[in-house]
Amino acid sequence: MNTGDLLPVEEALERLLAGAGPLEAERIPIARAGGRVLAGPITALRTQPPFDASAMDGYAVRAGDITALPAHLSVIGAAPAGKRYEGTVGSGQAVRIFTGAPVPEGADAILLQEDARIVSEGVIEALESVDRGKHIRRAGLDFAEGEPLLPAGRVLDAAALSLAAAANHAELAVVRRPLVAIIATGDELLPPGSRPGPDQIIASNGYGVAAIARDAGADILDLGIAPDDRGMIAAALHRALDAGADILVTLGGASVGDHDLVREVLMREGMTLDFWKIAMRPGKPLMFGRIGATRALGLPGNPVSSLVGAHLFLKPLLARLGGHPYRPDMRVGRLGKAMPENDRRQDYVRALAEETPEGWLVTPFDRQDSSMLKTLAAANCLIVREPHASAAGAGDPCTVLFIR
Repeated sequence: MNTGDLLPVEEALERLLAGAGPLEAERIPIARAGGRVLAGPITALRTQPPFDASAMDGYAVRAGDITALPAHLSVIGAAPAGKRYEGTVGSGQAVRIFTGAPVPEGADAILLQEDARIVSEGVIEALESVDRGKHIRRAGLDFAEGEPLLPAGRVLDAAALSLAAAANHAELAVVRRPLVAIIATGDELLPPGSRPGPDQIIASNGYGVAAIARDAGADILDLGIAPDDRGMIAAALHRALDAGADILVTLGGASVGDHDLVREVLMREGMTLDFWKIAMRPGKPLMFGRIGATRALGLPGNPVSSLVGAHLFLKPLLARLGGHPYRPDMRVGRLGKAMPENDRRQDYVRALAEETPEGWLVTPFDRQDSSMLKTLAAANCLIVREPHASAAGAGDPCTVLFIR
């Protein structure tokens, strides 16, 4: 490809996601499976409930004994949850029963405790009649052993996780979390807490990109800061490859300056370059390629550019690899102020969206420099402006990507 061309955002995303699918399965304890994605369908390992069970606290009775009221019954025993009454309920008899307990032989209905009055020791009076089967959960009401319960690809939310546990699964096969290795590059960078020299700055992008990746279900390998040195960049790359990283994210060093060495080093180390330079603002010098099974995503060094690139490209890629459904939070709003016409790049303009009775009122920030993190932290969305979009006035409709 001609890397001098600017690739449209939609085409870049399509190429980035080509061939990306859920990673291999791993088995983990169910206690750690919340939020993970099932790698295969699961079936019930038991029947739930395994017996006819009382759905309420009350008395296990024979419905025919209390059709005519008042009706007195002899209480012959009790059945708490977890311990059945071993005898049989005969004519004129009842067993005190609690929710979840097995219904004893001979009983065919549950008389609610509030519908009974204790007459004397061991004797109750039924105040209401009940139909056969009333307040009894039949065996297998929820599911039967061998019944399919959850399909592959299901996210294990609270309900799905509880269902799997009830079906007696102590472990589950889930899609492995993608491993994202992050390398920041640049002689000027120092970690937070350092004392920068007169020509240095504090590295920040990696923390935001890692947070985006974690929220998308990834594990993170932080490879720290590599100076503008080919050997040290290559060494960091090999640490990522040796760790089995599914995605290598580089921050900075992928542009055209004399010290932008990342693309050169990665290609020398075997990367097949898919694309470089995208028709978007911020984030034009964004790179994507493959090194064996590892996908390499080169994000720009400017903080806002790298974070916007992570939202647009890293998040959907991680969703594909992790088996998660992904749909960007796109909405329609109306502009809070006028915007000029756009050039050939697709714009992602930091803005603040406020919900009003008329819908979302979206106001772009005046300053959009790609180094300004304070503006990004204040924004909750990005106004998406197509290439060559005409000037727009206050109140005109706009497309909005919510980022928080």
